[in-house]
Amino acid sequence: MSETPASGVSAIVLAAGSSTRMGTPKQLLRIGGKALLEIVLETLAQSQVGEIIVVLGASAEAILQEVKLGAAKGVINEAYREGMGTSLRTGLASVDPRARAALVVLADQPFLRASTIDRLIDQHREHAPRIALPLYRGFRGNPVLLDRSVFAELANLSGDVGCRAIFGSHTENILKVPLGDPGILLDLDTRGDFESIRANGPGPEPPILETAGVLANARPQLVIVGWEDVGRALLQLGCFLRFTVALVDPFQPLAQTPGADCVLHSLDSTLLPPSSGRYVVIASRGRFDEEAIEQAVCARADYIALVSNQKRAREVLGSLRSRGMAAGSLSAVRAPAGLPIGAENPEEIALSVMAEIVAERHRRRTG
Repeated sequence: MSETPASGVSAIVLAAGSSTRMGTPKQLLRIGGKALLEIVLETLAQSQVGEIIVVLGASAEAILQEVKLGAAKGVINEAYREGMGTSLRTGLASVDPRARAALVVLADQPFLRASTIDRLIDQHREHAPRIALPLYRGFRGNPVLLDRSVFAELANLSGDVGCRAIFGSHTENILKVPLGDPGILLDLDTRGDFESIRANGPGPEPPILETAGVLANARPQLVIVGWEDVGRALLQLGCFLRFTVALVDPFQPLAQTPGADCVLHSLDSTLLPPSSGRYVVIASRGRFDEEAIEQAVCARADYIALVSNQKRAREVLGSLRSRGMAAGSLSAVRAPAGLPIGAENPEEIALSVMAEIVAERHRRRTG
């Protein structure tokens, strides 16, 4: 750590979660003989951050027994069950009062590079944004750097929200920093994520575009952004209805995506193969929503839909309006996606979306 708290940036490591999807404290899972939290702390110690604050909650006693915090300061979030917002609030309350900014780091990002952290700090020093976000191939990741000027707005955060809760308030002063570090996207949420990484490592960076032979450009193109449950169901329906199916995801390999005609590992719609019509469905569970909609609107896609609930849809569209996107352009975005058939599970949601796409396609052909 080469800076002092008086002149530098504090790091807040969010390590209070109960790891319900993992089934065990993921902070203590080991890669290469080291706990995930230990790896993250070592990376931070090699960077420019001036102090390290570790926010603990669930399994705090076990974590403190197994992981030596060293120069880092551990703080307890007693309200950790209420969600990530309370951990962020707890961490910010512990930041040195002389620090210029805080870097919010997840405890399950073992492949994050110290050079990435330094790049974010350098960009904050040079441009003084209120928020600095790292990008890898156009995909937004973590950690997020927050200028001290936004700390007060986060003082009352609660529930399962994070830094995105204030993005809409500062759309004119967010700096997106392109980086060549896939580690900003590699967090380990499930046992499957962890076992795959432990067995195979992060793997080589995939090519920008993978294709399965020559694509039939005369067929309509279904573009699915995000490889989640709804996206998987959409892929199956798209194949059945004879669409050319393109998946947009940073890491999902084409060889492990049965039915997909191509996989684009960059959030750049200009790189997609041409087609007779493009129907874009964003099903990234909040990870890339705004950026994917911006891309689809700029590309004049025939259909753009966001898989979300009503509350999230309002937040995303409101954020895009505040960024200056024309209301006329956003009016074409179906949010939430799909026909109102009372869909509940991923397969039903996918069916409602594909029904809407088929209706829109026929409307365009006959209108």
